[in-house]
Amino acid sequence: QVQLVESGGDSVQSGGSLRLSCVVSGHTGGSYYIGWFRQAAPGKKREGVAVIWTAGGTTTYYADSVKGRFTISLDSDKNTLFLQMNNLTPEDTARYYCAADTLTPVMTARQALEADQLYNYWGQGTQVTVSS
Repeated sequence: QVQLVESGGDSVQSGGSLRLSCVVSGHTGGSYYIGWFRQAAPGKKREGVAVIWTAGGTTTYYADSVKGRFTISLDSDKNTLFLQMNNLTPEDTARYYCAADTLTPVMTARQALEADQLYNYWGQGTQVTVSS
């Protein structure tokens, strides 16, 4: 059973930075997709933010809204996923979830970011609030 535990959410002013972390435990299989999704409010659609393929850590996908501002990375030794968020805006305010898809061998960028139903493990989320 894979467990994902997020941390790092906070309240910041517009233009600020935050780094989110997601500690992964319990995975005993091979490489898989893992990434960050966000939900602006309960009931709103969950949006894919950034996804990474764990083998090599160089295959990454980003939502257009965060390209150039957010960076996803993986520390395999520490089993920790990161999301460095710079130049935050109020539109980035959301609950951020770490999610892993351990079943799908190959995904396109669109699938990785939009097909959240493929992700079979989810964390509890961490809140990011950006004020203007």
